[in-house]
Amino acid sequence: MREKKKSELLTQVELEFMNELWALGEGTVRDVLDNLPEDRNLAYTSAATILRILEQKEFVTSRKEGKRHVYVPTLAKDTYQSRSLKDLSVKLFDDTPASLVARLVNDDELTEEALGQIRALVDRRLKNDTG
Repeated sequence: MREKKKSELLTQVELEFMNELWALGEGTVRDVLDNLPEDRNLAYTSAATILRILEQKEFVTSRKEGKRHVYVPTLAKDTYQSRSLKDLSVKLFDDTPASLVARLVNDDELTEEALGQIRALVDRRLKNDTG
């Protein structure tokens, strides 16, 4: 039997859970459930299963405290953001970051303020790279 390949990316529900853990720093199943939106009716056992899957995928580790498991992210949110953007760039923008940025800045809903912030980030990066 083949060994299942460890996924480098999260499913939508896994990302939802990781966002809560990143915000909390660490937490139990109950902590994560309590921080999800009120209309997110998820059973405790389902939430526990999702956290166990995240542990199997090595996105979190856990330690036992009494009868509870406390889950801790093993991956920083910014590291995951970079990984996800790289994957998006490769799969959807032919591994051309300029195409990804062009799509973003050509969005009609992007405000002038947001465009100014993007320009400032690019200018700062260019300044730092050139000396």
